[in-house]
Amino acid sequence: MNEAPLTLAEHALTIHERLLQVYGLPEWRHPLPALDELVSTILSQNTNDLNRDAAFNRLRERFPAWEQVRDARLEDVVAAIRPAGLANRKGPRIQAALREITAERGRLELDFLRELPPEEAYARLVRFHGVGPKTAAIVMLFSLDMPAFPVDTHIHRVTGRLGLRPQNMNVEQAHGHLSGIFPPQTYAPVHLNLIRLGREVCHARKPDCPHCPLRDMCDYARMESPASFSPQSPPKT
Repeated sequence: MNEAPLTLAEHALTIHERLLQVYGLPEWRHPLPALDELVSTILSQNTNDLNRDAAFNRLRERFPAWEQVRDARLEDVVAAIRPAGLANRKGPRIQAALREITAERGRLELDFLRELPPEEAYARLVRFHGVGPKTAAIVMLFSLDMPAFPVDTHIHRVTGRLGLRPQNMNVEQAHGHLSGIFPPQTYAPVHLNLIRLGREVCHARKPDCPHCPLRDMCDYARMESPASFSPQSPPKT
């Protein structure tokens, strides 16, 4: 007798539990204050963690206070963050966000967001220049202890292959969708473990399906090698 197909939420939770078995409970790097995390996440766009951290540390060494970054000459900020790449784009974004926060709050701080409902905190963050859904969600989840599900290119790719989201769903739409199928207490570990899976196994061009710990749950692997799978219904939405 065939088992009933998993719901999408059950499928998501099973994936989370499998990744915990394989990778363990991941830890975010040393938590940063919300304003630091916002700048760090802007620096992380289209680069790796090593380059992000190098740029962030150089920026803080050159300008110990965020007010100094805000008021500095743009070319000096760009020079400091050059290791992160796209410095000519990221420098103006960082300064614009810092100036907008100052204009709204009268000072450079984001801790006031802790007192707001998550939906309002998110809306406030994405109003600032250069702060998109991923940056806002990372600040909320890892600095403000608020429920949010950040989606980067790795997570978007992996969740599409695993059947956790519709194939035509874009990155921005995936934030709300994935936060609705994973339990809030899993957001941080599943975010980090899906990124690890995407970096180490589920590569964009040539995924290493034979060594994937989720191969038996993966729509993409099933389509690539259907003979190795027994018939199974997709998750119910």
